[in-house]
Amino acid sequence: MELSIIKIGGNIIDDENKLAAFLDAFAAVPGKKILVHGGGKLATNTAERLGIRQQLVDGRRITDAETLKIVTMVYAGTINKNIVAQLQARRCDAIGLSGADGNAILTHKRTHATTDYGFAGDVDSVNTSLLTSLLLLEKTLVFSPITHDGKGQLLNTNADTIAQELARGLSSTFEISLVYTFEKSGVLLDATDDSSVISRIGPGYYQELKDRKLIFAGMIPKLDNAFAALRSGVGKVIIGRAEELPLLLAGRAGTTIVHE
Repeated sequence: MELSIIKIGGNIIDDENKLAAFLDAFAAVPGKKILVHGGGKLATNTAERLGIRQQLVDGRRITDAETLKIVTMVYAGTINKNIVAQLQARRCDAIGLSGADGNAILTHKRTHATTDYGFAGDVDSVNTSLLTSLLLLEKTLVFSPITHDGKGQLLNTNADTIAQELARGLSSTFEISLVYTFEKSGVLLDATDDSSVISRIGPGYYQELKDRKLIFAGMIPKLDNAFAALRSGVGKVIIGRAEELPLLLAGRAGTTIVHE
């Protein structure tokens, strides 16, 4: 059975018209599918209005206690339920989930040698039996990046990581296409030139690009997750522009991640 797992970036969430167009395309994707989303600028703007300073390290948000409240409200609440409602309007029977729902994604609080990420979660396990059951009932799953540690603590987890972990966990049951979408046409050789798409990238070339400082910040965790998914048995991993979703799934656009 085929399963498409698609992660959308903040540039789509932040734009009402782009989101509507993307959801038209997503609803039309045949077969079983999961949508994973982050929060775009809404969480950051909400925090700033409340005077809560936001900090990112290597593309990852530092989540203090007050920020956790905001991202839970925004990600698992406003954004997630808005997407679910819009998919229902497109006759796509969607269920919105956080990692705490049905114990779907269990995480632990991240520890790091030099950086305190606060209430950020790293994934321990995915409840594949629950998710498989829902998918077999022809439900489309919409995941927010809020997880839990099984002890009552919610945690903020990188949405790219969630997409990768879902793909890895479900890869023994489904033939998976994992698609990371964002505002660019793919991984670019020149960040200022959207036509400089690298059509295929393996781990060796990826390391070279990092060494040459041609890939940095938010693209690093995205590619790290893409390669982790490929190593774990996911059949196809593609990065590209959300507006080109049908072409990405067909392998005719974006950057395809390869073993080498």
